[in-house]
Amino acid sequence: MQLEIHSHAIEYVDPDGKALARVTFPDRADGTVDIDHTFVDESLRGQGVASMLMRAVAEELRETGRRAHLSCSYAKSWFEKHPQELDLVVE
Repeated sequence: MQLEIHSHAIEYVDPDGKALARVTFPDRADGTVDIDHTFVDESLRGQGVASMLMRAVAEELRETGRRAHLSCSYAKSWFEKHPQELDLVVE
């Protein structure tokens, strides 16, 4: 399994290229992104995959100088548990 990083999504894919988990963060008109969806296949739930994806999103935002709005409930919860990353969030 590996992470695939795209400009508006990060996916956790199996060896056949099937996305088993994904976080999407489309651009907004104000120059930020909106972390709007997190999905993890049932076979991977409870194994920390969503958290791993969110950490990758935070790294991608830092590397590209972007900040995020959080419309996804999981993303909101993740950032609350990782206050060191809150500077990436637009209120």
